[in-house]
Amino acid sequence: MNTANATKPGKVSFIGAGPGAADLITVRGLERIRSADRIIFAGSLVNKALFEGCRAPIHDSSSMHLEEITSLMIETCSQGGNVARVHTGDPALYGAIKEQIVRLEAAGVGFEIVPGVTSAFGAAAALGAELTLPEVTQSVIFTRRGGRTPVPVSESLDKLAVHGATMMIFLSASMIEEVVSELLEGAYSLETPVSVVARATWPDEQIVRGTLGDIATKVTASGIRKTALICVGDVFGVDGFKSDSKLYNREFSHGLRDGDNHRRPSGTRR
Repeated sequence: MNTANATKPGKVSFIGAGPGAADLITVRGLERIRSADRIIFAGSLVNKALFEGCRAPIHDSSSMHLEEITSLMIETCSQGGNVARVHTGDPALYGAIKEQIVRLEAAGVGFEIVPGVTSAFGAAAALGAELTLPEVTQSVIFTRRGGRTPVPVSESLDKLAVHGATMMIFLSASMIEEVVSELLEGAYSLETPVSVVARATWPDEQIVRGTLGDIATKVTASGIRKTALICVGDVFGVDGFKSDSKLYNREFSHGLRDGDNHRRPSGTRR
């Protein structure tokens, strides 16, 4: 504990640990962990290799309830210590940080958020995919199917599916048949490419590729039930690429480059 600063309250750093691989945390996030006076991490999906060499007390919050977690953070900070609250992926997505922040603010405890690499991007990398492609889709929907935690009626999968955009579906692999049924009520078809990535970026990463017509059967046979992303959309298919972007098109001009059709003769000034 930082007793030298006992009169100055510490703060809580909510840190995105990334999708799994220990080297996918940010430099800032790793520095906050190494300098923390107490570390509280969100269970098995945080790579414990991140804590090697740390001398601070380390707590696995998967067996703790909200009041226990926030009380421990408030107590540590009131004594001048800093807390590394380590979440999976990026804490802004399904991180359950707002409920913690509300209690910290009520107690007058400062905090910061250190962003991380979400598992959605870890899955996209594993698939070698770009989530937005010209003339295919320019939008990405991050969502989940309602279960024990409901979703707003206006955000049910069948309603979101009308857009036909790239969809990254969290926390829903155990309901793959229901997911498929609801997606088919929108703009997708039985031929729409789907990939399911379990434990993205971990050594035991698992990928199942298919279409909405067969993915449920394949996922059931694979044994995947949790910690997986359902990745839906034409960008994941072998025929998903339609055209180059304009960014590097030789005839396209922008603020840093003239296209071939607008190049000035050699020796002339801009």
